[in-house]
Amino acid sequence: MAVRAVRGATQLEEDTREHMLERVAEMVVDVMAANGLEVDDFISVIFTATSDLVSEFPAYAARRLGFGEVPLICARELEIAGSMPRVVRMMAHVETDLPRADITHVYLHGAAALRSDLSRVRSVPDADHDADHDADRHADHDADRDAGDE
Repeated sequence: MAVRAVRGATQLEEDTREHMLERVAEMVVDVMAANGLEVDDFISVIFTATSDLVSEFPAYAARRLGFGEVPLICARELEIAGSMPRVVRMMAHVETDLPRADITHVYLHGAAALRSDLSRVRSVPDADHDADHDADRHADHDADRDAGDE
């Protein structure tokens, strides 16, 4: 079993506690479903939030999903001019049998535009978001925009 990093991001429409908890929980659950993970597979999770999000700690949404024994931490995202507002990002370290190339990173709502360069991304833009969260996989290998997602 290998240790892998799994990324995710979501954009909030507004900075309210309930909306934060809903969007972060959706992102965590989607990361788990897209990669066949259970809570026990998680080693640790780092959450970042843009400076315009102050209503709740993103990690609290994961705690409510049963991540009580998983080390979680929240941090502030860098304030870069022109960067996307109201975004929560996550990087989870997990134990999995999946090869690195088969890890699916999850970008939801407005954040779906952040990493179209990754070959295995499950993105859900706001306009196409439905209850089934249909996958929209991108296969653009040309861009290498790893620094800060943008």
